[in-house]
Amino acid sequence: MMVNFQPTGKKLPGVKAFIPVLFVIIIILGCVKNKDIAMSQSVQHRIKITISGKELTATLNDSKTTRDFFISLLPLDLTLEDYASTEKINYLPEDLTTEDAPNGSDPSVGDITYYAPWGNLAVFYKDFGYSKGLIILGKIDNGIENLIVEGSVNAKFELIKNE
Repeated sequence: MMVNFQPTGKKLPGVKAFIPVLFVIIIILGCVKNKDIAMSQSVQHRIKITISGKELTATLNDSKTTRDFFISLLPLDLTLEDYASTEKINYLPEDLTTEDAPNGSDPSVGDITYYAPWGNLAVFYKDFGYSKGLIILGKIDNGIENLIVEGSVNAKFELIKNE
């Protein structure tokens, strides 16, 4: 099949007509890139947890609950009690904000969490299922085996200063 093109005599728009459209596209792409850069540069706080002289490190999420955890409570000395042979918990001295937090979470080994209904910090050393009101604050990077002991452990939570 052959298509014949018949000129209509109308001029196609010149390059000048496309300049405003091109300008808008460049602005939109720049905004998207800046948003991606800003998101990738979100603050990641790191903490050191000392248990029986052994140091664990953890990376915390950049959320309102986590920032509240840092600003108002750290450094913090806690006795973490065993709960259900799955996690170590301690009731925090004050409630943390749950603003913008998910309705619940499905924690895994190494997750540092806040259970809003009870107001306690929970560090999971075994996998667990979804819990309504559970907010993941961060994750232990190394040394989780130091929590897998019978009974309670004394733990010191400290912010690692950026160097």
